[in-house]
Amino acid sequence: MVTGQKYMAITTIKTHTIPFKALSIQVSLNGLSFCVLNPDTNTIEFLKSIPSEKQLNPTDVLELLKEAIEKEPHLQQGFKTVLVIHENELSTLVPKPLFNEEHMADYLKFNAKILKTDYIAFDDLKVNDSANVYVPYVNINNYIYSTFGEFIYKHHSSVLIEEVLKLEKNAEKAKMYVNVTVHHFEIVVVENGILRFYNTFEYVTKEDFIYYILFTSEQLGLNPENFELIFTGDIDSKSELHAITYKYVRFVFFAKRMDSFKFLDDAQPDNEHDEFVIIHSFL
Repeated sequence: MVTGQKYMAITTIKTHTIPFKALSIQVSLNGLSFCVLNPDTNTIEFLKSIPSEKQLNPTDVLELLKEAIEKEPHLQQGFKTVLVIHENELSTLVPKPLFNEEHMADYLKFNAKILKTDYIAFDDLKVNDSANVYVPYVNINNYIYSTFGEFIYKHHSSVLIEEVLKLEKNAEKAKMYVNVTVHHFEIVVVENGILRFYNTFEYVTKEDFIYYILFTSEQLGLNPENFELIFTGDIDSKSELHAITYKYVRFVFFAKRMDSFKFLDDAQPDNEHDEFVIIHSFL
C-alpha cells in the first residue's frame, strides 16, 4: 500500500458492462455506511447505514462488511470509483512545511496509542496546506482490494475538514461544527476561513458531550453567547444532546448540505445534515 493519493488494484467482482457508478464506504468500529452515486444522472441511488449497538473490533467490522456486500444487490456490481473512508481517533494534522513522511509515527504517537506494527498513511489536505496522518484499517483495505479492484482511501476527518472549510471559506465569525456519531463526535472550528481547531471526543452521557463543547470554546476564547454551533451527523432537534447544547450555547443550528444531488425515494437521507461526510465525499 502507498500513502498520498492511495490507489490499490485487482478485481474479483465481474461485470458485463462498463462500470460508471461511484461507491463510498464509511468504516468505523460503530458500524458502516454505504452510498452509491450515478454521476450520469447526478443521483444518489443507494444510501444505507448499518450501526452496531456495541463498539466492534476491526475483525468484527470486516465480517459485518462482508455480510453487507454479500446480501446487498446494490453493492454487487462493478464501480468506476470506490472510496473507503476510515473513521477512527487515530489521526493528527501536521502543517505541510513541518511534514516528513519518515516521521509519521512520531506525529501520531503524541495524540494516539499506536503499535509498532500499525500501518500509517496520510491524506494531503490542500485546502489548508496540511497532512492528515492516520492509521487505516488494513484488513478492510485488503478486502476492498480483493473485492472491487482499484480504490482510494481517506480518513473521515479529512473529508469533514475539507468540506467545512469549503463551506466557510468566506465566513468571518467563528463557527463550531459538531459532527455526531453514536459514541463519539468531532469538533471543527473555523474562523476567517481558517481552521482553528479539530479534535475527536468520546462520550457516554449528555454531560460528557456538553463538557467537551464548552471546554473547547473556553480554550479557544469563544463566548457561547456569540459563536455559531452547527450540528451534522446523527442528531436531531429531539435529541437530549441537542437540548443540553441549546441550554448552554445561544446560537445552535443544523448544517445544510450544499450538494446538488438528486435522491431516489428509498435513498433519501433523514435530513439535510445526516450522512454529511459520506455524501460530501463525492464532491
